[in-house]
Amino acid sequence: MAANSSSKLIFAPAGNKNTVQADQYTKGALERSQLSPFPFTQFHVWFSAAQSGHVYQPETVCLSTAHLPSGRVSSRYVYLKELDEKGFVIYSNWGTSRKAEDVLSNPRAALAFWWHEQERQVRVEGSVERLDASESQSYYVLRARGSKIGAWASAQSTVLPEEEGGREVLDRRVKDVEKRFKDVEDIPVPEFWGGLRVLPETVEFWQGRESRLHDRFRYMRNEEGTWKIERLSP
Repeated sequence: MAANSSSKLIFAPAGNKNTVQADQYTKGALERSQLSPFPFTQFHVWFSAAQSGHVYQPETVCLSTAHLPSGRVSSRYVYLKELDEKGFVIYSNWGTSRKAEDVLSNPRAALAFWWHEQERQVRVEGSVERLDASESQSYYVLRARGSKIGAWASAQSTVLPEEEGGREVLDRRVKDVEKRFKDVEDIPVPEFWGGLRVLPETVEFWQGRESRLHDRFRYMRNEEGTWKIERLSP
């Protein structure tokens, strides 16, 4: 017997429509002949199209990591800040954050981009490596001063006890850091903060199609460092 849908808080949502049927994806198709031999080049093509097509913040990406030995997975949204010949780079706190604990025990990660306006997604899986201080500094100098202060002040993911003031604890830390760097024009990058590069082993490009029969192509890196491209079932 089917479960009573009235007992569910959410059941078969379809955006803001009064129907249980999901939207149909009709904005494009993807053929093997359209793909670059290299996933970084193909990603750059799609990312540029997302920018010119006014996709909202196309650099937004879901970063997923897993802790060992428990296997517990955690995800969060971050910004892609760089793409180079090695991989995809994001920046964060690597001293206290949950993701820092995860990659210390299991140096692997997955990325997922979703560009609704173009009905596209890109998935990336691979190992990770920290950027050195000089690489991180080259991006850090571009950040707003308030963001630099925040990087120093926030012990990311640690508890802000309500009995000690909650948000006020963070605000006090920010004021302390502002005083510390009051006369410093170029605030240095904290040693616990910096870039993480995802070195892809697989990259999937997904184009939405009608009836959930999407076009999916996966690049897989082989031992020689070249890429094999395969079409996947939707």
